[in-house]
Amino acid sequence: MRLTSRRSAASLTILALLLSGSPLPLAARTDPSVAGAKAAPGGSQADIRPWLYENSDVPIDTAWRFGTLSNGLRYAIRRNGVPPGQVSIRLRIDAGSLMERPDEQGYAHFMEHLSMRGSRHVPDGESKRIWQRLGVTFGSDSNAATTPTGTTYALDLPQANQTSLGESLKILAGMMTDPNIVDSAVDAERAVVLAERRESDGPQMRISDASRQHFFAGQPLADHAPIGTVATLNAVTAAKAEAFHQRWYRPENTVIAIAGDIDPALAEQLLKDNFASWQDSGKGAEQPDFGEPDAKAPATRVVVEPGSPTGLTMAWLRPWKSHADTIVYNQDKLTDMLALQIVSRRLEQAARAGGSFLAAGVDQQDISRSADGTFITITPTGENWDKALADVRAIIEDAKAAPPTQQEIDREYAQLDTALAIQVENADTEAGAKQASDLVSAVDIRETTVSPQAALDIFRSGKPAMTPQKILDCTRRLFSAGVFRAMLITGKVEAGQDQKLAAALAAPVKAATNARLADKAVTMDDLPKFGAPATVVSRTPVGLQGMESITFSNGVKLTLFANDAETEKVRINVRFGHGQQAFSPTKPVASWAGDYALVASGIGKLGQRELDDLTNGRRMGMQFSTDDDAFELQAVTRPADYKDQLRLFAAKLYQPGWDPAPIARVKTGASVAYDAMSRAPDGVLGRDLNWLLHDKDVRFRTPSKAEINALTPQSFRQTWEPILASGPIEIQIFGQVKAEEAIQAVAATFGAMPARPDVPVPAANKVQRFPAHVEQPVILRHDGDKEQAAAVMAWPTSGGFALTKEARQLEILTQIFNDRLFDKLRSTEGAAYSPSVQNSWPFSYDSGGYILVTSQVRPDRVNYFYSVVKETAADLAKTPISADELQRAVAPMRQLLMRASTGNAFWMGQMEGSTHDPRYVQAMQTMSQDLLNVTPADIQALATKYLVPGKSWSAVVLPQGVAAK
Repeated sequence: MRLTSRRSAASLTILALLLSGSPLPLAARTDPSVAGAKAAPGGSQADIRPWLYENSDVPIDTAWRFGTLSNGLRYAIRRNGVPPGQVSIRLRIDAGSLMERPDEQGYAHFMEHLSMRGSRHVPDGESKRIWQRLGVTFGSDSNAATTPTGTTYALDLPQANQTSLGESLKILAGMMTDPNIVDSAVDAERAVVLAERRESDGPQMRISDASRQHFFAGQPLADHAPIGTVATLNAVTAAKAEAFHQRWYRPENTVIAIAGDIDPALAEQLLKDNFASWQDSGKGAEQPDFGEPDAKAPATRVVVEPGSPTGLTMAWLRPWKSHADTIVYNQDKLTDMLALQIVSRRLEQAARAGGSFLAAGVDQQDISRSADGTFITITPTGENWDKALADVRAIIEDAKAAPPTQQEIDREYAQLDTALAIQVENADTEAGAKQASDLVSAVDIRETTVSPQAALDIFRSGKPAMTPQKILDCTRRLFSAGVFRAMLITGKVEAGQDQKLAAALAAPVKAATNARLADKAVTMDDLPKFGAPATVVSRTPVGLQGMESITFSNGVKLTLFANDAETEKVRINVRFGHGQQAFSPTKPVASWAGDYALVASGIGKLGQRELDDLTNGRRMGMQFSTDDDAFELQAVTRPADYKDQLRLFAAKLYQPGWDPAPIARVKTGASVAYDAMSRAPDGVLGRDLNWLLHDKDVRFRTPSKAEINALTPQSFRQTWEPILASGPIEIQIFGQVKAEEAIQAVAATFGAMPARPDVPVPAANKVQRFPAHVEQPVILRHDGDKEQAAAVMAWPTSGGFALTKEARQLEILTQIFNDRLFDKLRSTEGAAYSPSVQNSWPFSYDSGGYILVTSQVRPDRVNYFYSVVKETAADLAKTPISADELQRAVAPMRQLLMRASTGNAFWMGQMEGSTHDPRYVQAMQTMSQDLLNVTPADIQALATKYLVPGKSWSAVVLPQGVAAK
């Protein structure tokens, strides 16, 4: 079972367990003609365990049908109808960058690229087009990834049947057994991989490389990044690539997981038909030794990366060992997690209080089968990193000095237990794509998968051993055992930093005396009290069958969709006020600080710590965001908790807290982020592009350092207090609730609040603008690599509901535009790795929409980028697209709509704003027809209307002192 958050099925704050669907009888799914399960010596057929569980005593997840072909290829197949019609395939090759020889760095990743181009049986690039015709979206439904330990090919095939699944498995088999490794393909893909490497190069990549080289010094992982080096990539030939392929792309190194809406027996037969004949001559390579942490390597390192925020990482690294994945082993891992979560909560509380560090956290990770490590990461407040280091060390020392209280253990146990229980509740809506990915990930780390119920049972049965003394023992081991390493990242060169870091770590440390969290009994009764419940003044059907629109006597409106589409899941969205339109386009305010500080500032007299305790062990939360025409509080909860979730949201609006500590924290975080934005072209675009595309509307501007520093708790409250107290309230509840009870719950919370005043939105706030045409790109500068640049071109469209059909069909036009640029700029020329075309159409505004093309490029390819973009735009306007090209854009969009529409989140998004503007309902009801009933003539007309050269706007981000060519 997988337990750590970096490698898990369920990404939670500290817990991550590999979870798969509910068990089914294994006997009903066993094919006696397939090898792959071994009996214990002297055992009976009942003792047979599938290949994934051979060294484990955890309960077998019998929803999977396991087998091994005679050539050694292992597979696992299961039925899963989420989403309906889709079949997900994950094919993993046990070959990553750690399997490369010194002169082969980057070859595993290069082979991934070559394989995705096709095979000798499928023309170059044709596999992408075949899958598009079947409804597959390139990049999301079909993709691949290479890590230090493996390469995984992913395909999510919508509306799969015997023919399409058979064709897809045939293509995948050709990619693995007989890829088109010829010099022309190698040369073409070399340009693509070098472009990928160039675009990923920058501060983060350099820090990542330095971290890997320091923490894993003396091990292969230190010098084997999957992307490779420029020298080794330039040296790739077809013969060298073929040699790597023959050593590693072999059936015995292959695992295939299939989960989807198809008969497992049929899928198994199709897999055999296409992969059973895979035979490789000769002997494959032996698995290399990944080494152990080297105690003789330097313990500390200082890395200077100009402009980067200061950061510290400490690690205790132990040799990675392959363990029998037993129940006891997993219970011990869970106990370790609980111990780390106790420490993390103490660190978070110290950071919230405004101490010497903005953030700090602890984690245990098994890194690339190379080390079992405990890691501490610290982001100091300001440049006084040695004070932050001392304070964190003191908290860790306290955790090692004495056991936690039983109350602390119970708090973290409740959180982990709830997380696992939620997975049990939602097991029948777990997507097949996730299950297939999780299984091959378990293979990667040499562990297993279990059903949600089995994971919960294993956790609960281990509770008696989770004593204060056991937690103390775990804590001491996690923060003492192994080879110690520490690294400081700083943006400034200072003399003596290495010695200062070594001295700070060698200094005696005294256990903190104020780190432990006091026990506070907090209940829902501690929330502010509301008045008398409202009455229902209207209740009418709306939108889809089963949806209702309810209006209460105080003006609150509710869109309710009570259904069982997602078991034990309730989605709540509270929309209030006027969102972005509440702010002036010319007068900046502290709107940027709201996303974090509004939630963290508490409710009434309850701070974030008390709210954490109030919701611990329950499925409750609070996410805040600003939409075009409303502010939003969102959470995914469950039937047992949704009524209290409504109380929590209503209390936030009724009696918000104004704790000043989150303001200091958000200011520090914003300053740290701002300083790093100028170091790379994508950072500059992230900072400035949205503002420039809206003709310098201040609502879209990143605040300056001066504005960040000027923010005070008083000015923050002055901005947000009237917003929380005024404007209409629209509540959406979609999920497994009883309609009458949900209406009563809203009446007793939001309905029990006084009627809210409304402030009309000024006409100027309802306008979005697009910048005027420029003949030459606006020039922006970054302070990073001289070989990196980014180019942008955009054309204005419109907004609102008057042209809804055009707004929808622009999605098809931009997809075709994107596909052509991909084929030209990436696949053919290698000039750019990730060109992107987007359609932005604001329905809440009557203007301000645009089509946007962005890409990173080399400075000497900027002019070429613009020539390709302009030529492509002109051709779309001049020449009708072919029926096949249209089909390859429409089919994936149709499947995307079909899959999305099976969940409540999709319909909730479409119905946002419908209680005050019925046009949202109409747009939802015509979406499919508007989007998919499109002709080549329609696409040409849209391109002619909107891709007008004389209306375009462009910008380029260049390195300091470098001109575009």
